Amino acid sequence: MTHKWAFKLGMRAGAYSWKSSAKAIDRLKSASTEIRAVARTDPTAAAEGVIALAQRIWPAFEHIDTSSGALGNAVRRTLEDLLPVLIEAPADEKTRTKWLEQLREAIEDDGVDYLAPLADRFGQIAAYPALMNLHADCDLDMMRGAWADHERFSHVTTGTLTLSCLLEAGRYDELMALLALKKTSLWFDMKFGAEAQLRQGREDQALAFAEALLKDDGRQWGHHEIARFCEDILVRQGREDEAYRRFGLPTASGNTYLAMWRDLVKRYPDLDARMILVDLIESHGSKGKWFAAAKTARCLDLALDCAAHSDAAPATLIRAARDFAIKEPAFAAQIGLHAIAHLLAGRGYEPSPLDIDEAVTHVMDASARVGQRGPMLRELQRLAANTATDVIMSTRLKSLIADIEKGDG
Repeated sequence: MTHKWAFKLGMRAGAYSWKSSAKAIDRLKSASTEIRAVARTDPTAAAEGVIALAQRIWPAFEHIDTSSGALGNAVRRTLEDLLPVLIEAPADEKTRTKWLEQLREAIEDDGVDYLAPLADRFGQIAAYPALMNLHADCDLDMMRGAWADHERFSHVTTGTLTLSCLLEAGRYDELMALLALKKTSLWFDMKFGAEAQLRQGREDQALAFAEALLKDDGRQWGHHEIARFCEDILVRQGREDEAYRRFGLPTASGNTYLAMWRDLVKRYPDLDARMILVDLIESHGSKGKWFAAAKTARCLDLALDCAAHSDAAPATLIRAARDFAIKEPAFAAQIGLHAIAHLLAGRGYEPSPLDIDEAVTHVMDASARVGQRGPMLRELQRLAANTATDVIMSTRLKSLIADIEKGDG
C-alpha cells in the first residue's frame, strides 16, 4: 500500500511566493522529519518519499527569491540527509528503474540545480550495474559533442548524473577522457576524476589532479572541498603534519572562531590543542576574536593576550569576568579590566555605561578575592584619567574614582 505523505499538500506547484523562503524551509524540515520517521519501519516507502519530495521541490519553490542562499542551503542539507534513505533502501532493479526515471526527469526540469546532491550520487542511487551503465550511456554522446565544442558553451543538464554513473560503473578511462574534453576545469565535474584516480589506488595522481585546480588563477570554486580532498589523502598516507600545514589550517571552518579551533582539534586529535590555537591566530589574524577559543582551551595566558587586542568583544570579556570570578579571580579581574578599557575607547556594539558598571562590579569582586583591590582601583583611576571627556562613563566607575581622590579607596 502506498504511503500517504502529509508533506505533499504543502509542496504543490507554485505554492510559494517571492518572500516565502522561511516558510519553504520549515516545510522542508517537516518533510524530512516525516520521511525519516517512516524509514524506521518501511525503508522502501521512505525512499519513495524522497523521490516524491525531489519531484516537488522545483515546481513548489520556483517563484521564491533565492538571493540570500538560505533556501538553497536548506534544500541541499535536506537532500544530503535523506540520501542514505534512498541509497540504502531494499529495492529491486525494477523499482529502482522507476525511481531513476522519475529522478532524471526531475533533474532535467530543475531550474536552479536544487537537486544537485542527488545528481552527484546518482550512480549510487542506481545501485545495480546495469542501471549505472544505462544512465551513463543515455546522454554520453551528447556530452562528448557539447564539451568538445569550445566555441560555444553548451550546458548538459544531466552531465553530473552521467559522470556519477561512469564513476560507480568503474568506467574510469571513459570518465577521464570525457573530462579531458571540457574547456573549464571546475571541481563539481573534476571531483569525479579525482575520485576515479583514488579508487584505482593512484593516490599521488589523485592528489596532483586535485591540487592542480587549487593553482588556477583566482580562487577555484569548491576551493574548500578540494583542499579537504587533498588533506584526506595526505592523512591516509601518514603525512599528517604536512596535511595539517598545507590544507588543514587554511580550511579550518566554523561559524565562530571557537568553532574553527574545535574543528581542527577534532580533525587532528593527536596534535597539541594549544599549538593549533597559536597556529590559527598566526595564520588567520584578528587576535582579539580568538579570546573565546583561548579561554575554552584553558590557555589563560593566550586569552589575556587576545583580550588586550582592540578587536576583542567587550561583551564576551564581561561574561568571562563574571564566569571566572570565583574559580580564576586574578584572570577575571584582568579580563574585566580589558573590557572596561575597550568600552572607554568606544569599542564594542553600542557600548553603554551599564556595561561598564557590570564590568567594574566583576573586576572589584574578583580583585578583592586575591587581595588586589587597591592596585585595581589605581588601575581604574589611570584608565579613567586617560579617557577622552566625550566618552561614556559609568556611575559606579565615577563613584570609585571620587572615593580614591578623597582617600577612601
